[in-house]
Amino acid sequence: MASLLRLGHAGSLLYAVIFSSSVALGQQSSVFGTATVDTLSTAGSTVTIAPSGTQTQTFAPEFTIPTNADNGAILIPNIYDPQAINAQTVCPGYKASNAQRTQYGLTASLSLAGEACNVYGNDVGQLTLTVQYQSADRLSVKIEPANLDSSNSSWFILPEYLVPSPQPDANASSTTLETDLGFFWDNDPTFSLSVIRKSTGDVLFSTAGTKLVYEDQFIEFVSPLPENYNLYGLGETIHSFRLGNNLTRTIYAADTGDTIDANIYGSHPFYVDTRYYEQDSTGNLTLVTSNISDPTKDYVSYSHGLYNRNSHGQEILLNPGNITWRALGGSIDLYFYAGPTALDVATSHQMAAAGLPAMQKYHTFGYHQCRWGYRNWSQVEEVVDNFAKFEIPLEHIWTDIDYMFQYRGQQFDLVDAYMLTTLDFVNDPTRFGYDEGKTFISKLTANGQHYIPIVDSAIYVPNPANASDAYSPFDDGNNTNSFMLNPDGSLYIGDVWPGYTAFPDWLPGSGANEWWIDEMAKWHANVNWSGIWIDMSEVSSFCVGSCGSGNLSLNPAHPPFGLPGEPGNVIYTYPEGFNLTNATEAASASSAAASQSSSVASASPTPTATTAPDYLRTVPTPGVRNVNHPPYVINNIQGDLAVHAVSPNATHHNGIEEYDIHNLFGHQILNATYNALLDVFPGKRPFIIGRSTFVGTGQWAGHWGGDNTALFEYMYFSIPQALSFSLFGIPMFGVDTCGFNGNSDEELCNRWMQLSAFFPFYRNHNTLSANSQEPYVWSSVTEATKTAMNIRFQLLPYMYTLFNLAHTTGSTVMRALSWEFPNDPSLAAADLQFFLGPAILVTPVLAQGMTTVSGVFPGVGKGDIYYDWYTLAQVDASPGQNVTIVAPLGHIPVYVRGGNILPMQQPAMTTAVARNTPWSLLVALSEEGSASGSLYLDDGESINPPATLNVDLVATRSTLYASARGSYADSNPLANITILGVAQMPTNVTLNGMSITSGVTYDAVSKVAVVNGLQDLTQAGAWSADWVLKW
Repeated sequence: MASLLRLGHAGSLLYAVIFSSSVALGQQSSVFGTATVDTLSTAGSTVTIAPSGTQTQTFAPEFTIPTNADNGAILIPNIYDPQAINAQTVCPGYKASNAQRTQYGLTASLSLAGEACNVYGNDVGQLTLTVQYQSADRLSVKIEPANLDSSNSSWFILPEYLVPSPQPDANASSTTLETDLGFFWDNDPTFSLSVIRKSTGDVLFSTAGTKLVYEDQFIEFVSPLPENYNLYGLGETIHSFRLGNNLTRTIYAADTGDTIDANIYGSHPFYVDTRYYEQDSTGNLTLVTSNISDPTKDYVSYSHGLYNRNSHGQEILLNPGNITWRALGGSIDLYFYAGPTALDVATSHQMAAAGLPAMQKYHTFGYHQCRWGYRNWSQVEEVVDNFAKFEIPLEHIWTDIDYMFQYRGQQFDLVDAYMLTTLDFVNDPTRFGYDEGKTFISKLTANGQHYIPIVDSAIYVPNPANASDAYSPFDDGNNTNSFMLNPDGSLYIGDVWPGYTAFPDWLPGSGANEWWIDEMAKWHANVNWSGIWIDMSEVSSFCVGSCGSGNLSLNPAHPPFGLPGEPGNVIYTYPEGFNLTNATEAASASSAAASQSSSVASASPTPTATTAPDYLRTVPTPGVRNVNHPPYVINNIQGDLAVHAVSPNATHHNGIEEYDIHNLFGHQILNATYNALLDVFPGKRPFIIGRSTFVGTGQWAGHWGGDNTALFEYMYFSIPQALSFSLFGIPMFGVDTCGFNGNSDEELCNRWMQLSAFFPFYRNHNTLSANSQEPYVWSSVTEATKTAMNIRFQLLPYMYTLFNLAHTTGSTVMRALSWEFPNDPSLAAADLQFFLGPAILVTPVLAQGMTTVSGVFPGVGKGDIYYDWYTLAQVDASPGQNVTIVAPLGHIPVYVRGGNILPMQQPAMTTAVARNTPWSLLVALSEEGSASGSLYLDDGESINPPATLNVDLVATRSTLYASARGSYADSNPLANITILGVAQMPTNVTLNGMSITSGVTYDAVSKVAVVNGLQDLTQAGAWSADWVLKW
């Protein structure tokens, strides 16, 4: 038998396996699936594992990288540092000269107005100002060094090939004459710039009264904001939708989990500013500084946006009276969007900067199931079978890193060691073998289902002392100069899940993009996946610097922290209120957690007497940048910029340092993956979900919210996070439903499975060793899921149409209440409800133990009405009223907004089946008795569909018109039409003049008319010809 010798120090366990003799293991399904393992033997310092019929694999006893490998310098963020220098008080600012008019604006020279301050970098003495009116609603203001060359260009200029900058419209000479934006500058006492809205005279942005600071490692500019301002965006963070006026938003991509108010995965230096005004009878406007509105008064709002095109680490201070923007380099490259609505701003940002979001395949709107901990193909198949057994729709089954070659996690029970050599592009031959996988995936395909695997962003570097550790994807990448380097030109080697790893270099001069395409193609030849999930792309590394240099003989290596479920890291956490609903189990978990904490504490060294931290503070060096420890310390969640990330001094083959483009790694790997999937699936839309994003990522991929926690609090945060990504142009968004970290429970999962059914990306996923949380685990969750999925499937045509509009026009899919009703100040901070498109209002229960929920019905009293999805009756609500809605467990309140027509199809187990069911229409009449809607159809997968169909639906004066354009053929008939808000029983119903004498019902209480039995009249297809229904 084996025994485990634990060699450790504070916070880390180093494992060594000691064997007395060879051990016959026989059948070990918990370790190797159903494969027979002949022997496990040792030779010297190695462990040999020989599954029957497979190549022998040899491993060294796994080394655990010390915890302190991921310790950086002890830093104090500038915003908390009592010794910090206020640049505004010591820096001279600039003076403008040589102003020249240009075709679209002006240029000017900026020179330091006094002695250089060099406070957090080396002052740049000469700058160039370029102002362009680029379109009717967009103004560009750019400030960059006047003297640039190849030695310093990347310090300041973000290359166009990485992030294209908005350019003047082709007809800018005429469109800019209509702009509502005005640019002004002043030199008293130093240079300042201002942007105003001409129609109202409102100052949108102004640096007047402050100093412009521009150094090689520090930029600062300041602008006032109104009292209690309404700002949104500046992602990615876990925060309420409205950012508030006491928050520091750090923009620096970090692998940190979903830490509230911290910088996490994505980088989106873009905000929307909405200002409300009370409007009197003469049209005069008075700024509203409260979110309390008077239903008897009239309000109007104006929104504008600002995008700072800069990939460096940034920090935006939202103070009570101003916004202070700081960056660790780059340029000031500002784009102002005039709006005047938030939706106008979001559209302009996508059309000009972010690009239009990718159109998704139809099947990607089905349900997705995943977890870290599916051990083998057999277990994955069992999960799929369980969905069928409980009659829960399932479209996609996912696997986390469990499938990867040589992965061992919580399953190597006999040895009680952890081996985690997770290798991209290679399946474990024993647990996730290719032949077994082909059989399994062929069954999925036959059922209209799909398989999606994870791909990590780092590439394992094989142990040169172990011939059996060969890994051709690394060799191929290394031979094509595909990986980042150290400053001395050697390979940069960090640490991620498998141990010491290299990191792709996506910039010109590297072969990474072509190598990535090749590896994806070779892997797909063995595993017929339908899409890719990209993780760890901030990019994450579990040690500071090139810790693997000189240490490759220790590979594979355990991460420098405990994995979920390992000794000292067993999961005992549950959602809020678990002690009330499961008292006995909660008490047991609490006791076990306390015991575990005590054990961990006793194994740690006795703390020494505390002393004041010795913070590292650096000062500028003339002509040199300190990229690892810049003089200005941003409030990075990880502290040192190199902690849990590739170090800033990692160097790309073209000489650019990671410091300058750290925030772009996730953006670039998703672009590379998009191109790879175009190669694998020519002409088909790639399906990709990624973690780290930047402005423009939505053109290629969707995003999931990262490593959230199984708490009601995080269920709430999923809504503002989704709304923010609507602004960022990434509508394919969802979160780990039921929570990733911690154990979920029945009540939370019940509520969350229903809420996520109204998010575009719908996936359940949780961590290793946590309790299972598939929706069939609890009977009430099964039923709640079916109820919500029933609605989702009916709405799939509507959702698909919304995505086509987003893809072609830049409109949004999930929408804040304030976007749909921009003139209601009371909605400025509303993020407990949301709209799906313009028609569906969702009011979820977001707190534990509740059987009711409060919700508002915007626009009531001013022309808007709503209908209950379930009863179809009109909602009784007063203007501004917060209505108490009955919502027992298993019920999510959903409402249809009057004035909309919803084309629907029937629920099914997969979207492929649902797309072939009869059509129905839900017509929700407005107070005036009118409604409209649209439908978009195509083949559901082609980038350039060979045929499309656009259907326009209009109801007015007791008549419904359907007219279509396009050649896509849909042969599904129209089954029925349900009309809400019909004042009286229809007496004469006709379709294209043909009387319908049967199948018409009317409910005088709910005022709902239903026209059934239309299949025979639409046998060629509901949209094969235009038609008119009258009642």
